[in-house]
Amino acid sequence: MDVTIVVDALGPQLSGIGRYTWELCRRVPLEPDIERVGYFANGTYVQQLDSVLDRRLPARNWLPKRLGRHLAKRRLNRTLVHAPNYFLPREAETGILTVHDLSVYRYPETHPTDRIRAFERHFESSLARALHVITDSETVRSELIADFGVPESAVTSVFLGVAAAFYPRGGAEIAEQLAALGVSPGQYALCVSTLEPRKKVSELLRAWGGLPTRVRNSTPLVLAGGSGWLNESLREQIRDGVAAGWLRHLGFVPEADLALLYAGATLFLYPSIYEGFGLPPVEAMASGTPVIVANSSCLPEVCGDAALCIDPNDIAGFSSAIAAALTDAEWRADARQRGLKRAARYRWEECAKQTVQIYRQCQ
Repeated sequence: MDVTIVVDALGPQLSGIGRYTWELCRRVPLEPDIERVGYFANGTYVQQLDSVLDRRLPARNWLPKRLGRHLAKRRLNRTLVHAPNYFLPREAETGILTVHDLSVYRYPETHPTDRIRAFERHFESSLARALHVITDSETVRSELIADFGVPESAVTSVFLGVAAAFYPRGGAEIAEQLAALGVSPGQYALCVSTLEPRKKVSELLRAWGGLPTRVRNSTPLVLAGGSGWLNESLREQIRDGVAAGWLRHLGFVPEADLALLYAGATLFLYPSIYEGFGLPPVEAMASGTPVIVANSSCLPEVCGDAALCIDPNDIAGFSSAIAAALTDAEWRADARQRGLKRAARYRWEECAKQTVQIYRQCQ
């Protein structure tokens, strides 16, 4: 089988979709029946992934535009194309499409205008050309069928996985590295999230600010993640929390350091109102950290009984749940064990295996 994976989502700071794309690129070539895997980015087909990662792609305009598109179209349509990031390339007549969530349609107010316009231009065209659609959860699968009329037989949910870097570690093992980030093992709570409206980080900060003073001061909140968008007022909240001493804002953290942050946290919080899968809470569970998540979208499906589910819009209730989790060592010990068991279900090897099975069905 000759496969082309669209890799526009790859970059130096991997998002959840970037992580998904990277893991497929690593593992699909190892599956039986896969004879060749090529990669498509920036309108260019390449056979070596290093060319993409090193940003050594030929410039798109190195040929006349019409000729370049013609050559790309000829090459793509000799292979099975998989677009892991919502949109099939316009050069591809058909292909397999991964739809991670429908937040642009369900929560348009939480997205920048250019993203909404991109979906208006390309999403339904990609759906119409898709041989099959993959979603990250049954929740999004059901939404796609209901909202866009995609036949049930044409959509399959394939869970994402957890990288091997995320596993429990002893405090002494990670104390020195965490000190460089300004924290100590077991003495902070953690949220890993892009600063965008649907992640409900603003509500988390309000709930944290409402904790009893003793609890808030004994366990600072650490916030890590990309800069995001539509977050001017949130940034003011962050500055206020940092100035008050109960918040540490680290910004984007590389995966090597992120794995240590997960393992050293006494509690992980992920109040996002809408997700397609939710990698961060699963990575936290795999790291042996108790988890609190929002009680909406796919998070109850993915986390099951391993996480405490809350309504992030109920600030008082959210704050009470945080306080209880931070002061109840017995609950945290139980949540740790349930989380480890739950996270063991999600393996990138299995994700790749199921994805290639869909490739076979579409051949």
